[in-house]
Amino acid sequence: LQLCAEYNMVVCNCTTPANFFHMLRRQLTWEFRKPAIVFSPKKLLRYPKAVSSMKDLATGQFQEIIDDVTVKAKDVNTIALCSGKLFYEIQEEKEETGRGSNIAVVRIEQLYPFPQKQLDKLIAKYGSDSQLIWIQEEPENMGAWSYVLQLLRSTNIQVISRAASGSPAAGSSR
Repeated sequence: LQLCAEYNMVVCNCTTPANFFHMLRRQLTWEFRKPAIVFSPKKLLRYPKAVSSMKDLATGQFQEIIDDVTVKAKDVNTIALCSGKLFYEIQEEKEETGRGSNIAVVRIEQLYPFPQKQLDKLIAKYGSDSQLIWIQEEPENMGAWSYVLQLLRSTNIQVISRAASGSPAAGSSR
């Protein structure tokens, strides 16, 4: 993301097979060529909830942002933005605990160029007084947080992540 500027590439983190397909199709049908960086965690290859219907594949299109369809807009007071497989982990926790009906978990499928217009529309849907949170599994000084913070600095966005670290992965000395 630090290399992105002036619309020089596309960076995506797709969470459904249909969205991945439509992102690739969009990339190939453009009249110009632009590099595409796609994050694709192995977990989603066989994950039972990361599926798409034939209809989504046949008639859908690439979605830069995927809204949370499990909540009612009037009940939402927190918008949690995330990218990639973390969405499924958050949804599982919401289902297991039965909590979180006031939290809309929104997937940012395209990180660059950032879909600002779509996000603004989504924030308006839930109300501009909703708390905005970026959630990532990486340490705070890694991942997309610094990029998202730079883009959304006019909002009062907060972050949920691991503490800043000099190492990208937690490990054991054994």
